[in-house]
Amino acid sequence: MNRPAPVEITYENMRFLITHNPTNATLGKFIEELKKYGVTTLVRVCDATYDQAPIEKEGIQVLDWPFDDGAPPPNQIVDDWLNLLKTKFREEPGCCVAVHCVAGLGRKRRGAFNSKQLLYLEKYRPKMRLRFKDANGHCCVQ
Repeated sequence: MNRPAPVEITYENMRFLITHNPTNATLGKFIEELKKYGVTTLVRVCDATYDQAPIEKEGIQVLDWPFDDGAPPPNQIVDDWLNLLKTKFREEPGCCVAVHCVAGLGRKRRGAFNSKQLLYLEKYRPKMRLRFKDANGHCCVQ
């Protein structure tokens, strides 16, 4: 199967890698990609389909926060995600957090968001939960 290349997204001091869901057969190449981008945490938002032990052996934390494919995340996962980012980017400046769903089709395909996801984004209101100061007292995330 032809898998799309990972996509790196940078916002202020935060780096993310949006990637495909590997299989046990492609796990070696997947780990190489994670290491290439400096990933320290991988968030799976789908059911586990591969062994996480080889990833953890490389020092990469794996978190399982699955929710229904094509649906917006539940509030608890949004809260967990924001808390993770606040902690990671304060404690490990320059690190990269990777995330993947089942197929990652929405990363590059035009019109990939469905109506449930668009409605969620339209109604979402930021709560400024990512605002914190770095070691120099500067605000890191607006």
